[in-house]
Amino acid sequence: MDAPVSALAVLLALALDAALGEPPARWHPVVAMGRYLNAMAPHVAPRFGAGRLQPARAFIAGALAWCLGAMLVVGLALLLVRAMATWAWWAQALVLGVLLKPMLSWQMLRSEVAAVEAALGESLEAGRERLRWLVSRDVAALDATQVRESAIESLAENLNDSVVAPLFWFVVAGLPGAALYRFANTADAMWGYRGERLGRDWTWAGKWAARADDVLSWVPARLTAVLLGALRRWPTLAGEARLTPSPNSGWPMAAMALTLGVRLNKPGVYSLNRGGRAPVAADTARALRVAARSVFTLAGLAGLTGLWALWSRWNGHLFP
Repeated sequence: MDAPVSALAVLLALALDAALGEPPARWHPVVAMGRYLNAMAPHVAPRFGAGRLQPARAFIAGALAWCLGAMLVVGLALLLVRAMATWAWWAQALVLGVLLKPMLSWQMLRSEVAAVEAALGESLEAGRERLRWLVSRDVAALDATQVRESAIESLAENLNDSVVAPLFWFVVAGLPGAALYRFANTADAMWGYRGERLGRDWTWAGKWAARADDVLSWVPARLTAVLLGALRRWPTLAGEARLTPSPNSGWPMAAMALTLGVRLNKPGVYSLNRGGRAPVAADTARALRVAARSVFTLAGLAGLTGLWALWSRWNGHLFP
């Protein structure tokens, strides 16, 4: 993809996200991906406790359903890109920016994390209830500190999933790349479980979806850690990231913990930056500023890349 087209599309997508937020659900491609995954679930995962589990059958069914969905998503994106192939570069950039916007979601993430802290200011129960919107874990037994830790962890992890990774794959492979990542991440969120979810056993049925997301998130997760300001702490960061069961989510979460100087726990699973202090309300606001700075950095890089490419093109016309 032409550098000016890619850069302008990224800037427009981020501007649309800031100005308008999420499109209506009936027009949202990620919602459509979720509908597909929901529709395929009964054909992929057996009912939990319904009898002897057949791992190979469940794994193959999950892999085939994932690949079919990925082919549909990438194929549609390719058709849209090819339809614009003869357009002027600036027209391609404008339409691509509109199409790219639903693949990322910074404003909604920021609003939801801020809403958890605001609800926690009202009561612990209100904070727990609002946190349910962000995380899949059981929040009923979390205290105020654990609610705040979960919100900050979710901010860091989803900064990668909802912003950095879609933009990374857009730069690498255009709109099809961003769409494929969005599908993979949505499939992991809905199918990538070990055991029971919504009455179905995903132990093997969701394994392909989980591993595909791991592969596609590997580079972006580490890039997110750098954007969060943890580059100079890389050896410490790498050790902390390995404390989490995920090969990727630990990187942005550990980077956020180290940058803020706070401890982030998931009870019974991990403790990141164990020597840090417990986060307080002001740390949620700091975390949001650190994440926003990362998004601004990406926008700045896109702007500089676009300007350099345009200057190079203009200079080439003047001095062939």
